[in-house]
Amino acid sequence: MLSVYLQGLALGAALILPLGPQNAFVMNQGIKRHYHLMTASLCTVSDIALICGGIFGGSALLNQSPFLLMLITWAGVAFLLWYGWGALRSAWKGDVSLASDAELKQGRWRIIATILAVTWLNPHVYLDTFVVLGSLGSQLPSEDARRWFAFGTVSASIIWFFGLALLAAWLSPRLRTVRAQRIINLLVGGVMWFIAIQLARQGIAAL
Repeated sequence: MLSVYLQGLALGAALILPLGPQNAFVMNQGIKRHYHLMTASLCTVSDIALICGGIFGGSALLNQSPFLLMLITWAGVAFLLWYGWGALRSAWKGDVSLASDAELKQGRWRIIATILAVTWLNPHVYLDTFVVLGSLGSQLPSEDARRWFAFGTVSASIIWFFGLALLAAWLSPRLRTVRAQRIINLLVGGVMWFIAIQLARQGIAAL
């Protein structure tokens, strides 16, 4: 089963490495050192739920409900445009002020809501986990093999999200200058808007 595990690990890494809304948000929270481990944990738990759902039967549900995918697509477009606009506005203003303790306490639930939206309102997540991983997982010969495959993809998520959060936090002193924060916010905002435009094109084409 080691080969099945490694196959899942490699495929999970290939799907998670490209810069997307999740990765951009985790990186940004790591640089701020603002609930970055909580953010990585939420991303990991969400990925575990999506991966297991896709491999153990969720792909059939998504394939049978194009309306559900369309609803997720346009909700994701709206959210990504809104979040991207906030990042671009911060880049323009050069707002790199450190959050106070009171702001950190108030911001926890907002961060939770944002990371859940970034994850669950991104149709690419469902395509990766339900369509790609679900299709490959369903072809495996036994339930045991599917479990090892899922364990491999889950391992990739755990390693990546916590590694990204901790690396960003470690580099935080070098990246919390006005210039670096502007570049990061421009990158985050650009990624969000680029993905929103891509999703909107897919949604229009599917009409």
